[in-house]
Amino acid sequence: MNTRRIASTLLVFLLAGGLLSALTPEEILDLVEENQTFSTFRGEGKMVITDRFGTRTKTFRFYAKGEEQSLIEFTSIDEAGQKILRTEDEIYLYYPDAEELIRLQGAALRESVAGSDLSYEDLTGGKELKDKYRVRLEGEETANGRPCYVLVLEAKVKDVAYPRQKLWVDKELFVGWKAQYFALSGKVLKEVEVKEIEEIKGHSIPVHYVFRDMLKRNSSTEFLISGIEVDIPLDERIFSLEELTW
Repeated sequence: MNTRRIASTLLVFLLAGGLLSALTPEEILDLVEENQTFSTFRGEGKMVITDRFGTRTKTFRFYAKGEEQSLIEFTSIDEAGQKILRTEDEIYLYYPDAEELIRLQGAALRESVAGSDLSYEDLTGGKELKDKYRVRLEGEETANGRPCYVLVLEAKVKDVAYPRQKLWVDKELFVGWKAQYFALSGKVLKEVEVKEIEEIKGHSIPVHYVFRDMLKRNSSTEFLISGIEVDIPLDERIFSLEELTW
C-alpha cells in the first residue's frame, strides 16, 4: 500500500499520442512511479481478510508524505489505536494497550500485517525499483480488460523482499493492474490484482485491490480505499516517534 509515492498526466497524454512504441522498459517504470508519487496523501480504508478462520474486517486511516514516510492507524474496535509508522526503511509498531513501541527488523518484517496477506516487508518495497532491479519488457497482454505492458524485474541487490517481480502496466494510464512476486526458485509467493482505480488530480489511484499470499490456502485480503486527498498540508509530527506513542 508501500506508498508511498506517486504525475504527469500531460506527459502520459503526449506519450499516448504516438510515442508509446518508443518507450523503454525503464521509461515505463518511471511513468508508473510518477503516477504513484504524491507530496502528501491521506485516506481511509478497510481490509477484508478471508482465510480458514473465516472473514473479518479491519478499518484504518492512512497518511503519507513523500516516498519514505507513512502512517497507518487502525480504527476497528479490536485494533483501535494500533499504529504502523514507516520512516525511510525503518518500520515501527505501537500497541496502545501495552504502551509498547517495537522497531521491526530481520525476520519480523516478513510477519503478516494484522493477519492479512500483506507483510510488513511489503510496506518497505515498491519505490526506486530501477535502483534495485533490472527491468525488461516481456510483451503485451490484457489485464482487467485493459491493454498492458508486461514488465519483468530481476533483482540486482540482495536486500529486496522478492528476487523477481512481474508487472502488468496499463499502456495508457501507467498504473499496475496485476503483479506477481517470486521466490528465487521461481515460485509465486504473492499476487496482487487491482479491481478499480480512481482519477484524482491527474493520478490513477488503485482504490480496490486484492492481495493473495500464495503460500496460504484459500487466503485473500481485499483493500478498499476511500476519502483520498493528495497534495494537502500534513503536520510533520504525524510521522514522528513522539506522536506515535501519544
